[in-house]
Amino acid sequence: MRIIKNYIWVLAVLFGTVFTSCNSNDDFGSQVIEIPGITIDGDIDCCSAEEALQVYKFLQTVKIIPELSTTIDGKYDVFAYSRNGSFHTGYNEIFFVATKKKNGNYIKNFDVTSLTPLMLMVKMNMKHSTPVGGSAESFNDNYLAVKRTWVSFVMNTSEAGSWTLGYNVSVLGSNGGIEAADIVVDALPEGQQWLKSFKVGDNTYYLSLVNPTDWQTGKNSIKAYVSKKNTPATTPYGLAQEQFTIEIDPRMPDMGNHTSPDNVALTKQANGSYQGTVNLTMTGRWRIHLAVKDEKGNVVAGGDDLSDGFSSLFWEVTI
Repeated sequence: MRIIKNYIWVLAVLFGTVFTSCNSNDDFGSQVIEIPGITIDGDIDCCSAEEALQVYKFLQTVKIIPELSTTIDGKYDVFAYSRNGSFHTGYNEIFFVATKKKNGNYIKNFDVTSLTPLMLMVKMNMKHSTPVGGSAESFNDNYLAVKRTWVSFVMNTSEAGSWTLGYNVSVLGSNGGIEAADIVVDALPEGQQWLKSFKVGDNTYYLSLVNPTDWQTGKNSIKAYVSKKNTPATTPYGLAQEQFTIEIDPRMPDMGNHTSPDNVALTKQANGSYQGTVNLTMTGRWRIHLAVKDEKGNVVAGGDDLSDGFSSLFWEVTI
């Protein structure tokens, strides 16, 4: 990744400083530090100094995905990132940043659309897609120059099948993107299952659990998405329009299947996600048994449908 280093005046204390604007030339007796992505000569498309620093610091927490980064019209670079610079089965966030090639400035006004994952099943000679989060959007006022979306892979890469991923991007009136880059999707470690499917009539739905590696012992906010398989199956699976309630019953299979109190069912939010509360009282492997109810309160998937009284529909998380 090409980084162009430019300069901006800041007050003496580095991380609690008040930054001047992009076009400020004032010297308040402060020192000069190097910050990629912003210049002191002014740029109507660049972030403020504070915003640029926040983006720069955020990018230190993620890793670039080279095969999904591209150049538009020889004028703009678009970089893609994930938490580890790789993908795994289940939910993965993808972050995008656009910069000007001439000076490295971050750009706030760009759009990433048509995220298209596609798996080729070799032996069956057929293709299918997987759940996606739609267009990438700014997710925090501090990160207006960072766009985020997600993809939830139903299978890992293996001899049985391989994945490609593409997207469209528009940067300040210039259009481009990646048609189909080869990517590798790793299997999750043992004790982690973040994506499950269920059927209602002829329809198949997918339950994608969001970032359970962030959880700790005690109460945690639990977030998930419900996606609906498309016809044809090569079309990315968008969020289901139906409204469900997802009841949860966390159990520790290695500790006599004991449960925990004070769990709150996941309900649909205005942004399309499902959110609730899960209480994990100790470290170890947890199976979060699920019962999916429709708008009328009827159980349509999961629930007590096994002889041992536990649901066959569950996420598995190790903390």
